[in-house]
Amino acid sequence: MNREDLQTLSDLRVKEAKVLLDQGYFDGAYYLLGYALECALKSCIARQFKQYDFPDKRLVLDSYTHELEKLLRVSGLKRKLDVELKDNPAMELNWGIAKDWSEQTRYQCGKGKIESLDLYNALTEEGTGILPWLKNWW
Repeated sequence: MNREDLQTLSDLRVKEAKVLLDQGYFDGAYYLLGYALECALKSCIARQFKQYDFPDKRLVLDSYTHELEKLLRVSGLKRKLDVELKDNPAMELNWGIAKDWSEQTRYQCGKGKIESLDLYNALTEEGTGILPWLKNWW
């Protein structure tokens, strides 16, 4: 899997989540939205790898996680995001919503419409959404 694959998956998972949201399948939508963010962060990480260079082992091992805040740190974008959040309160709210996603939601039921729509908006809003911001570095 390469950077472009991860970008494609991120965009695809958002589109799939939107279909699920529109049909009232909020648990599935919520779950897929988190994976869209995970794929976007991993695309940012993949950008750090240079062709023919041997990658840093710790960077590689730390990339194999579903923990969004850890992926943000590994991507090298944490400081940039922190600066952006100070200047953009709406984006700060959106990151607060997005960072709480966990892959454990695959085993849970009961995500409501509001919670799922909040995550969708937190990720996709133009100007304040986490995914449009990440696309600057993927």
